[in-house]
Amino acid sequence: MADMDDRVTLDSDKLRCLAHPLRSRLLGALRLDGPATSAKLARRLGTNTGATSYHLRELAEVGLVREVEDLGTARERWWAAAHQMSSFSEADFREDPDDRAAVDWLMAHNLQLTTRCREDWLTGRQGWTEEWVRASDVSDYALELTPAQTRAMNDELAAVIERYRVEGPAEEGDVQQVLVLLDAFPVREVRL
Repeated sequence: MADMDDRVTLDSDKLRCLAHPLRSRLLGALRLDGPATSAKLARRLGTNTGATSYHLRELAEVGLVREVEDLGTARERWWAAAHQMSSFSEADFREDPDDRAAVDWLMAHNLQLTTRCREDWLTGRQGWTEEWVRASDVSDYALELTPAQTRAMNDELAAVIERYRVEGPAEEGDVQQVLVLLDAFPVREVRL
């Protein structure tokens, strides 16, 4: 979507608003599939239009979604994500217990989603072409780093991913949405 901002850094209000199951799913659906009405979103997510409309308005109030004027009619409102991605630093929300609870919920929700995506790949990879299976990767690396090195590595990896996101597909062909999952955190012991 040409008029969508690239990124938003979550503040306390956005963070708390997004720490809700349906709101997170609504924003995700709008980011993945583009603008939609509350009825269309309700069907896709298996909920009712009243709840969907309410939570879309809540997301709009903090600037995470917006109404798309040129798509709607008098009877139907279209909604779009206001940003392609959101980010936050957990360190910015350590002081307030409600912010910490929102961070904890969002991180646990993200873990569930990414685990489900990994499981879907594991069970369905045989249905993909050999080219896609060879191109895909699920790896882990154990490195000995300082916090500064870890931050630098994460920044470099993010820059590479951003370059590919901005460039988009380099050629015609079998273009698919590719999920890139990166985790980098210290461990005292790897539990096997």
